[in-house]
Amino acid sequence: MGIRCVPADSNRNQLDFGKPGTKLRFAQTIAVTGDAVVKEHQQLLQLAALFDCLEDVLVWIKDRQGCYRWVNRAFLINYALDNERGQALADTKDLLGKTDYDLSPAFLADQFRLDDEQVLTGKRIVNRIELVGQPDGQTVWNVTNKIPLVGDDGMIIGTAGITRRLNTPRQDIVPGTEFGPVLAYMRDHYNSPITNQQLARLAHMSVRAFERKFHANFHLTPQKYLRKLQMRMASRALVYTSKSLAEVALSSGFADQSHFTREFRRHFGRTPREYRDHYTRSSADAVPVTNPAAGEQ
Repeated sequence: MGIRCVPADSNRNQLDFGKPGTKLRFAQTIAVTGDAVVKEHQQLLQLAALFDCLEDVLVWIKDRQGCYRWVNRAFLINYALDNERGQALADTKDLLGKTDYDLSPAFLADQFRLDDEQVLTGKRIVNRIELVGQPDGQTVWNVTNKIPLVGDDGMIIGTAGITRRLNTPRQDIVPGTEFGPVLAYMRDHYNSPITNQQLARLAHMSVRAFERKFHANFHLTPQKYLRKLQMRMASRALVYTSKSLAEVALSSGFADQSHFTREFRRHFGRTPREYRDHYTRSSADAVPVTNPAAGEQ
């Protein structure tokens, strides 16, 4: 049995988990503890258990429907839910089968699902910096990676992700590359105009070399990477603050509200006002959203 990462530009046929007889392979192996399949692949399970040794690193595997099939201990602690008896979840088995809509606010769950839709097309999300909520209500900066998983038959069977906290401000954001200072600058100055010339200087490269290497490392141009960061920060401001739309636009790096509105709608499928209205309603009224442009790079 084997499982591997699909190349970023691969166009694999997709596997429908809903069809009778479909095997979930590695995702199923991890999800069903005590099953004979688990015993057959103990080596893989031992490897996965190594992620339980990492305090600030959250790791997960989902199937094609976005249901969690395995998570590490840090993930379980960070996203602990109350069960019917009012006690905190004590085992990953209690979380398996749940989706992001069970674990996160609706607006974040929608964003996670859009990510999954992109990754299920064979693309990857590489070293994306983002704010992540903590159990104590605070938010911290994390760097996140997500990849498609394929089975022995070459078909995409699910997604896997890993996110870790940024404990240092610069080089350690992306160890082993020149881009630590670049991502740190984007993180700290996303609300101001940033040019590729500025970023290239931070990486000690020519603009042309910087743009080429950045795209090779992150599978996005520098400006698209920055725009995605700005959109995520704007979405948080719309949901968690009472700032006016003009203030949200300005604080997210847009001098022109109309430009902000166009970009936001293209990214999320709603205008900023519609987005705020949707996610500030009762959570019972919230409906998951699929954005046709989710797979665009």
